[in-house]
Amino acid sequence: MNGPSRRIWLTGASSGIGAALAEQLLLAGHRLAISARTVEPLQALAARYPEQVLVAPGDLGDSQQVRAIGQRIALHWGALDTLIINAGTCEYVEVVDFQAAMVERVLRANLLSASYCIEVALPLLRAGNEPHLVGVGSSVTYLPLPRAEAYGASKAGLRYLLEALRIDLAAESIDVTLVSPGFVDTPLTQKNDFPMPLRWSADKAARHIAARLHKRPYEIAFPGPFIAILWLLARLPKRLQVAIGTRMARPNAKDSV
Repeated sequence: MNGPSRRIWLTGASSGIGAALAEQLLLAGHRLAISARTVEPLQALAARYPEQVLVAPGDLGDSQQVRAIGQRIALHWGALDTLIINAGTCEYVEVVDFQAAMVERVLRANLLSASYCIEVALPLLRAGNEPHLVGVGSSVTYLPLPRAEAYGASKAGLRYLLEALRIDLAAESIDVTLVSPGFVDTPLTQKNDFPMPLRWSADKAARHIAARLHKRPYEIAFPGPFIAILWLLARLPKRLQVAIGTRMARPNAKDSV
């Protein structure tokens, strides 16, 4: 991310893409307000970059805590130039024991938390320089995948939210960028029990994102070959999509006993 120093609020900064992206942005000279529920990695980053980092921890699924973070940023900086919504989680549906409570958890972590952050950040962005709203979604929104009902629904909601906001915020010159990664090696994906083709390291993903943010594209999607495959599969007839997805799905637990 080139250019003059910017005031950036980065969520989900304690691990994975968020931690790696924080490093890239700090090395570029930007000031970061960093949020996550786990405080220790944030404090360690602040100790290394004491003049650039504002530690603003909290549970982003709690609207009151998000408002407190916004107040902390307003007190220290008075404005924001960029909001990067990166915090999120993933849980996989076991359809033989479908639980709405799990869908609710994932939606709160990935979609409602983003809405809470946007609510408190917009007034600060309006007071900032060349404001930019960035959200980390997922390439899963291109194509339905087995067991991804909760995660995919939350990220599809985030995609629509950001793309609609892009239209409504255009008159205020607030740019909106959606980041759509494929598989990235993070603590979350390390729990996956299925192949992850063309997986990138978190550092590679962070470098890719940071190098493109200054261009303010509508979308940053990667890796290219993986995105191209999903894009092509998404344009097949639904019957073929279901057939392919069914072959990818693992057997139901009750069927494999």
